[in-house]
Amino acid sequence: MSLTRRSDHMPIPEKSMSRMLLGPRLFAGFLLLFCLCCAYSQSLPPDLSAIPSGKGWKGDVRAFRPADVDGRPAVECSGPGRHLVWIENYDFKDGVIEFDAKGKSDPQSSFVGAAFRVQSEEIFDAVYLRPFNFRSSDPRKQSHAIQYVSEPDWPWEKLRAEKKGQFENSLAPAPSGDSWFHVKLAVRQRKVSAWVNGVEQPSLAITELGFHEGGSVGLLCIGYGLISNLRIMPHK
Repeated sequence: MSLTRRSDHMPIPEKSMSRMLLGPRLFAGFLLLFCLCCAYSQSLPPDLSAIPSGKGWKGDVRAFRPADVDGRPAVECSGPGRHLVWIENYDFKDGVIEFDAKGKSDPQSSFVGAAFRVQSEEIFDAVYLRPFNFRSSDPRKQSHAIQYVSEPDWPWEKLRAEKKGQFENSLAPAPSGDSWFHVKLAVRQRKVSAWVNGVEQPSLAITELGFHEGGSVGLLCIGYGLISNLRIMPHK
């Protein structure tokens, strides 16, 4: 009697092969997601409403007051001079800082942004925006829409004189100077990138000029400004 021998290399059914391949792919996907989640520690949403009382905050806290504008809880800053507040007893090295802000389109009326590497009222790095330049009819002023500074060694005047066009930029597309806009700052290994309103390419990408590795995170305002939804996601 003859027996038909089954081949040692019998083809695997297509459905079975798909299941076999799907398993490793799913695992790889979950592993990547896990790694991305682990790259940042828990998000910190600071209590902006506590700034005027000085509870948990330092700096020029009296220049800020709670506000509810367009249905958003925020803090409002107004008045001449530079106003800086920062989180007390907080150290930020690398990570992501996000916030919503609103200024005014009146010339020289509002400068608003976030500070990091904050050591004191005089020593900090910051990225801030000039909403009155967002849609200026003058292309030169448009190129001054977003600015990086490293105080006290590299204020904006010195940067514009000695490193022209390297630490400020225009916004494309440019939002209205009177509307809310969203800012995302990524700080990693002394590289700082800023995106405004979720654009694909950074609105500003620079290498830090300061020498501090840590320091607190805060808000910077000159003239009028509103800031809401501040979130900090430090890198582990």
